[in-house]
Amino acid sequence: MKHMVLSLALLPCLALAHNLKDAAPVPPVNVSEQGELVLNGADVGYQPWQSQALKGKVFLVQHIAGRSSAKALNAPMIEAIKAAKLPQDKYQTVTIINSNDAIWGTSSFVKSSAEESKKEFPWSVIVLDGKGMARNAWGLTAESSAIILLDKSGKVLFVKDGQLGANDITTVMGLIKSQL
Repeated sequence: MKHMVLSLALLPCLALAHNLKDAAPVPPVNVSEQGELVLNGADVGYQPWQSQALKGKVFLVQHIAGRSSAKALNAPMIEAIKAAKLPQDKYQTVTIINSNDAIWGTSSFVKSSAEESKKEFPWSVIVLDGKGMARNAWGLTAESSAIILLDKSGKVLFVKDGQLGANDITTVMGLIKSQL
């Protein structure tokens, strides 16, 4: 019985382990339901999105559950990115919103909020993941936020599943600048 209690106590720790590895590409993800938001004049449409597109620039991928608490976790990282005014020809932020991980009954709000963000920041890449494809493929934590930094060849430079601290943000900003 003692062994069973100990084993159960370790389960939450195991659930936090993502499968993203430094210096390796992220496992492939194809989001065909919903997908990347694209502007068509004043309208927002959707097109399939693939993680293989994460090459040719330095990419900071913010993967968030479709809930405001998850968005708030790494808001300081996103504010640091905005303040840095990074060159759009060499750097891109990609926000993947797992709308499958929204509070029950709020999926339509998550979708309309994503569409409003796309209109406000048309250069941004926003992916609405209605089936949690990225979270499942990358082994990310539910109801949370992850930051994944990729180099120009699409390989992981930094990853943290959960809230970044001030030192993490400094590290990520330094890595981005060293890669530009």
